[in-house]
Amino acid sequence: MGLEEQLPAGFLLTTVEAVAGYARKTSLWPVTFGLACCAIEMMASGAPRYDLGRFGMEVFRPSPRQADLMIVAGRLSQKMAPILRQVYDQMPNPKWVLAMGVCASSGGMFNNYAVVQGVDHVVPVDIYLPGCPPRPEMLIDAILKLREQIQHEKLGAHRVKQVVELEQKALEATPLIEQRGLLR
Repeated sequence: MGLEEQLPAGFLLTTVEAVAGYARKTSLWPVTFGLACCAIEMMASGAPRYDLGRFGMEVFRPSPRQADLMIVAGRLSQKMAPILRQVYDQMPNPKWVLAMGVCASSGGMFNNYAVVQGVDHVVPVDIYLPGCPPRPEMLIDAILKLREQIQHEKLGAHRVKQVVELEQKALEATPLIEQRGLLR
């Protein structure tokens, strides 16, 4: 005999966090950061065959000020890293990052001085999508998993604390010159 049985029909019980999480997860607007071959697969996922429009993401935003999801597709060079960070900083909060492809996730086969060994050295990453290049179905699956994460995120001071910790972790990453790879 709970409260639910004593309420008349038509009443809905929920929390503010649940409503906000549902609203956030169903209204993701991605900004594209296509750097290599993975960008072709990302474009294909927006085409009619795979149709990201089913999830409310049919338009990739050209401006970071209108987006809340950054999809980094491809290898990130040292010269492009500050630009990626600038675009990330221009996005309004809350914001999420998806590293698409093995090159964006870990540098891939490019273990040299010119390629950043994972975009998590520059921005905090929420979802890593492996593959070379990952298929559009894999991107859609990663977006659905990200939506589940967003649904259960906290609000307020707890979210701010989580974001600050992730930012600090990304900034404290080992510099590329100090990393030990296969060739050193």
